[in-house]
Order: sequence, then structure tokens, then C-alpha cells
Amino acid sequence: MIMNKLQDQINKKKSFLCIGLDIDKNKIPKSILELDDPIFEFAKRIIDSTNEYAIAYKPNIAFFEAYGSDGFKSLNKIANYLNQSYPEIFTIADAKRGDIGNTSKMYANAFLKELNFDSITVSPYMGSDSVEPFLSIEDKLVFLLALTSNIGSNDFQELNLDDNNKLYQKVIETSKTWKNSKRIMYVVGAKNTKEIGKIRNMVPDSYLLIPGFGAQGGDMAEICKHGLDKNLKLIVNSSRSIIYASDNDNFAECAAKEAKKIKDQMEEYINAL
Repeated sequence: MIMNKLQDQINKKKSFLCIGLDIDKNKIPKSILELDDPIFEFAKRIIDSTNEYAIAYKPNIAFFEAYGSDGFKSLNKIANYLNQSYPEIFTIADAKRGDIGNTSKMYANAFLKELNFDSITVSPYMGSDSVEPFLSIEDKLVFLLALTSNIGSNDFQELNLDDNNKLYQKVIETSKTWKNSKRIMYVVGAKNTKEIGKIRNMVPDSYLLIPGFGAQGGDMAEICKHGLDKNLKLIVNSSRSIIYASDNDNFAECAAKEAKKIKDQMEEYINAL
């Protein structure tokens, strides 16, 4: 059901755009800061103006945790707003959790049950028992960090192993043996264009979540060349270039224009398949 929801959005909108809600009060227009809940109001206006083009929204949990209890209240309101006003749109809790089993179970309950996100990003570093509690929840997906594009990714993820594979490849292959592994999708940084192709071949039936497009320099043509096929199992995230397209009161209108521009690019690549 949940994968049908995601695929329906991609097919209907001819888009695979995910908008990241990395909301920083320092970048919100002053007129919004004067409202009772500026984080929620900013997010709501972004969502209302861009939902025609986005197939998913991805709140970055750190940007809410930074504001303590007020931030959690805003996150809860955003999750409820998405579920009630746009239930057809896919949601991702960008939490990057991963801990021992009992702790992971609580994280899974918090984000996938209480807040009712459709999916969550998870770190695989602690292995199967740290990830399987997320996978045990029916009709939810897990986006496993496979290969990121930060400088430090070279420290571990791209280490060469004895079988000539790299560590990130071992992580992906091992994850396919875990219980309910069909619910695992994978996160691949946008700048890893050649590796996107390798990972696509390793997991042809899994969605790849590609962060790092837009302000972080990812190239749409290269992403689509290596990661997009007729199955359309691709989700490309853009955050800052959309939600901060303007720092004035016209921010929602400017966000919509930027989202449409990206969506139109995606539609061209879909039509060319």
C-alpha cells in the first residue's frame, strides 16, 4: 500500500521531487517570525504552494530538535497537517536514527506510529537488530544510509574490503538478508553519480532517495542518467534552493516557481525514457 502511494504520486505528477523541510528561524521572513508558531506557519505555506509539484516532504528532525519542546510541537503540527490535508503525499522523517533494539523500537514508535510518517531515514552502522524494529512496522518504509556525499564518507563507507567490494556495498548486500528487507530503500548522495548506477543495479526494485540536489551541487542530468529507469523508483530531494528561494514575504510563491522548474526538468527525463 505505501509503495503504491509513492508510485501513484510519481506517475500522476511526472515528478520525483521531495522537498526537504530544513527550517531555520534565521532564514524565515520577519513577518512570519511574529506569528505564534513561525516554524509551522512557514512550513504550511511552503507545502500549500508546492504540493502540486512534490511527491514527498522530508522534515529534517534536527532542525526541530534545535528548538526544544517548541520545535517538537511544530513538527507534530506539520506531520498532522500533511496527514490530514495531503494524505496522498509521501512523508519521510529525516531522523537518521539507529541504536540498540529497544531504543530503535521506541524511535520507530515515535516517528512511524505517533507522528505517523510514512518512512524514516536510518543509520545501519549497528547492524540488523538496530534496523529491524523499524522494519517490523507494517506499511512503512526505511531509507537506509548507503552512501553519503559528505567529505567524511571516505572514512568508512568507501573502504575497500578483501573481496574487492567497498564497505557501502557490503552494507547494502547484508541489509537484503534482514527480516522484512523488502521495506528497505536506500539513501545515496547526489554527487556519487557513478555509484548511483552501481547501487541501482544492486537494488533494482528499491527506491533511491537522493539528497544533495540544488544548493549542494547535485546535477539532475547525471542523477537521472545513472539512477532513473522505467520503474521510476527515484526520489530526489531539494531543500534550501526551494524553501529559501526568497527571504521576503513572497517566499511561498518563489518556492512554488523553483519547485515547478525542478519538476519540469524531471518530467522531461521521465518522458525521454
